[in-house]
Amino acid sequence: MSPVTDDPARMCEEARSLAENGEAGRAARLFEKVLELGETSCRAQAALGLAVVLDDAGEVERARDADRAAIATGDPEYGPRAAYHLALTHERAGEHAEAAPAWRTVVGFGNPAYLPPAHLALARIADGAGEFDEARGHWEAVLATGDAEYGPPAAHDLAQRHLERGEPARAQRVLAAGLKLIDRGTAPYAYGRLAVALGIAYLDQAIGSFGAALGEEPSDPEVGPLATELLARTLPLRGRAGEAAEVWRRGLSDPSTAGQVRARLRRDFGGDEDDADPADLWWEPVVEQAVSDGTLPALTGEAFGALDHMYALLAVRHADAPEDRRAGEAHDALDKAVQVPGDYVWGPLLQESFAERLRLAMGPADRSER
Repeated sequence: MSPVTDDPARMCEEARSLAENGEAGRAARLFEKVLELGETSCRAQAALGLAVVLDDAGEVERARDADRAAIATGDPEYGPRAAYHLALTHERAGEHAEAAPAWRTVVGFGNPAYLPPAHLALARIADGAGEFDEARGHWEAVLATGDAEYGPPAAHDLAQRHLERGEPARAQRVLAAGLKLIDRGTAPYAYGRLAVALGIAYLDQAIGSFGAALGEEPSDPEVGPLATELLARTLPLRGRAGEAAEVWRRGLSDPSTAGQVRARLRRDFGGDEDDADPADLWWEPVVEQAVSDGTLPALTGEAFGALDHMYALLAVRHADAPEDRRAGEAHDALDKAVQVPGDYVWGPLLQESFAERLRLAMGPADRSER
């Protein structure tokens, strides 16, 4: 088919219209006609249009050749767009090493519209190769553009690396810059993601400060117990429960701070001080050890599991005893034992659980007889 005009600009517009209407083959031939005209002002536009049409048709290699033709024109608009498209074809195929030169070409054109995604892509490629300094330069370049779409993920990625390298203050600065780029109302999830990361950065900085307060020498008898508690209670928030246990252990083994550290360790313990001296309760050391080791939830589960089993054994014997045999010290003891949990907040739940299991075990016939 011969074009209806020899004007390359109108030919490109006609080809674009054909492509949008699903006539990719005709559009490709028309773009090729423009390229055959030589060095016209529309050559870069036609080459990029041809690349997009061929890529959509699955002819990736030919599309890449067309992208390179557009890049070669040096056109300030279509050149970087073609390099961007070329890079995406490699990224889509998982060819990150091949994509990198194309992204660098995008950067080389200096078109502000395409710098943010190009720098972010180059940062991630460098990061994947373990080149932190190079990656950092590209992440910082993204932030410098002030781009609201690509700046926040660049801030998040760079901050994560700073945190991994033990540089929470730098992470804070990066995240604060990223948060300024986000409209919280229109991008609440992006804002929340960076806000949480910023909180983590402050946690890490706090951990470093508390650890520095303790140091390697014997602790200050006034500051040491406080720093020990703060550090031991903060470390688990960063998934470092093992280190927290070691912090408690060191504090408890230091004669100058052991008493205050133990008091801080036990600050959340329940119990009525008028009932008994904690030192006389056999379970106190067990609970204390569980708190310092970070295993209190597991200990609680074990305790409730044992209580549930023991209660069931007692309650079954109590429920099965005939009325004429319910008198006597043994049955009085059983009666009192099954009533003990009722004084606690969780007591009714235990009793309801047993009642339901007993109902299911007895079945409808047995219930009617009783």
